[in-house]
Amino acid sequence: MDSHLTATEAARTFSDILNRVRYRGETFVVERGGEPICRITPATAPVRFTGKDLVKLLERLPRPDDGYLDAVEAAAAEQPMLPGSPWER
Repeated sequence: MDSHLTATEAARTFSDILNRVRYRGETFVVERGGEPICRITPATAPVRFTGKDLVKLLERLPRPDDGYLDAVEAAAAEQPMLPGSPWER
């Protein structure tokens, strides 16, 4: 649903309007004297990336070689232990 605002409101809050259009996908109708003048909408459809899309992406990636996992385990073993949490007993 479109939000309606006056040209004055649009001018005063233009940066906020652009953020809401970009990040929330909102649409605005700008009016002057109660008459619709223009509509501000996202330039492209919002990108939706689902868990199913992630699975497909991971399936297409090449498998790591045997040395990769050994290197990760060696790097993890060399990391110092983190101090205990002050919130845990």
